[in-house]
Amino acid sequence: MHESSAKPIRENPAPAVLYKAFVFGFGGFSLLYLVAPIVIAITMSFTSGQTLKYPPEGFSLRWYEALLDPLRSGTEHIAAFNSLKIAGLAVLGSLLFAVPATIGMARMKKGAVSSIEPLLLAPLVLPSLVYGLAALIVANFVGFQPSLWLTVTGHVVVFGPLMYRAASVVAQGINPSLAEASTVMGAHWFTTLRRVTLPLLVPGILAGAFLVFIQSLDNVSVSLFLADAQTTVLPLRMFALIEESLDVRVASMSGVLIGLTLVVMLVARRVLAPSKQA
Repeated sequence: MHESSAKPIRENPAPAVLYKAFVFGFGGFSLLYLVAPIVIAITMSFTSGQTLKYPPEGFSLRWYEALLDPLRSGTEHIAAFNSLKIAGLAVLGSLLFAVPATIGMARMKKGAVSSIEPLLLAPLVLPSLVYGLAALIVANFVGFQPSLWLTVTGHVVVFGPLMYRAASVVAQGINPSLAEASTVMGAHWFTTLRRVTLPLLVPGILAGAFLVFIQSLDNVSVSLFLADAQTTVLPLRMFALIEESLDVRVASMSGVLIGLTLVVMLVARRVLAPSKQA
């Protein structure tokens, strides 16, 4: 008897090639679309010309020097200080409600969490422009005028859910038996909170604080409606400079903000990265 020779089954390489072409092609285009504006903004900040123009006319640090000059850029310094103050206060305000909400929701049943959590995350879905206008109308109705504290409150409402979301992701991975063991050993609830729960939530809290701070620092819509004339914030000041004269200092401000953001991200990644065990 002759043994029949089995023919090997050849796989069609076309689907794999198309898949790689789509993934790498679309992924590369998306990465280029995200990175190219950042590179262009930083490049224009080093121009030696008198206006925003790409490609830049030459290389110079004159606009960074002008940005640091308190006489020429005093208004920008005040706007930057106001933005940093609002962002810092927004982080503190978010801590006051996001951390207790995270701990409380972690102890609730899943049915109750699924009903309440959408309400906590609703400001992330609502356009901030709509919220800013609505908050201004309500504030005028109850007798409040635009101010720094009203702006901080708006930022806490709009961006505070980011901290809750980051902290709740970490809370879901915490073993509840740790807090139960602390209670069984006789520790007071506040001691358990301070020595067990909060230290385990620190990575989520730090990640949420970073998100709230960056979003608050960069926000336009809420600050546009809720800030008063004396509370000039950096994003609005940058828009004003672009409308007035295409001032190159706007590119320098963008370069400083991009650099600070990258540094904070690298530091956060270094701090929050899990330690490698041998």
